[in-house]
Amino acid sequence: MSSAHTARRMFGLTEPICLVTYLADEPNEELAALGHRTYWDGYFASRAAPLGRVPAEVVHAAFYSFADGEAARHIPSAWATVPPEESFAAWRRGSVAALRRILGTELSGSPGVARAADLLTTAATSAPTEGRVMYAGMRTLEIPGDPLTRLWQSATTLREHRGDGHVTALLTERVGGTEAHLLSALGMGIHPPETFGRVHHLPAARLADVMSGLRRRGLVDDDGRLTDAGRDVTARVETLTDELAAPPYAALSDAELDELFAELEPLSAVMSVAWSQ
Repeated sequence: MSSAHTARRMFGLTEPICLVTYLADEPNEELAALGHRTYWDGYFASRAAPLGRVPAEVVHAAFYSFADGEAARHIPSAWATVPPEESFAAWRRGSVAALRRILGTELSGSPGVARAADLLTTAATSAPTEGRVMYAGMRTLEIPGDPLTRLWQSATTLREHRGDGHVTALLTERVGGTEAHLLSALGMGIHPPETFGRVHHLPAARLADVMSGLRRRGLVDDDGRLTDAGRDVTARVETLTDELAAPPYAALSDAELDELFAELEPLSAVMSVAWSQ
């Protein structure tokens, strides 16, 4: 199996675990209990926390996919009364609570979870940090002792590593953050792409301007659908993202990777079912 294929397979197995942070109720409840008024206050305060108290401009650059001004609506105000480290701790606590609920007591406390956590942690702490801002921030965090918490944090650390590489791939293809969302929406069969949940709230004029730019580049047609050139660009982005996501897994032997796949598969299957309901 090629290193890029390994990275793609690992993404498929860990993403359903990571999504608990964004789709389950428990993280939002923990953050609201701290005083965060909205989902996005909690999101920006928590995800950006490992970077430290950086300006909104730095968060905007690191997150990449948000429109101009979106980070500034939450940073630094979301940290005014709740320190970044407290927001992150609540985010993690709620995420792990949701994982435990969905997986069930027996599976979440199983030896397989502990072994998967150990192997994921080895991978998550083994890659170079140069050029990986979000990954480097996650690497500064103390590794948790609890296996399920360690599993979540390592999976999330690897997600940020992949995300940093994805930004590099998008920059290589000259695809901006809002453009990336629109192209992704079209790839998922969402039409018109302006209705996609990650961008539908943006001003219509802004979305129209971005779509016009994609048409000028020949990536979407007059009907607002992907052209062959658009499909080629998105395919190259995904291919490069997989290639850049591979380094962490070089720390594991082939036998350890096979073991990790086997331990993650039942966890990923349960989480995938939860998100499909």
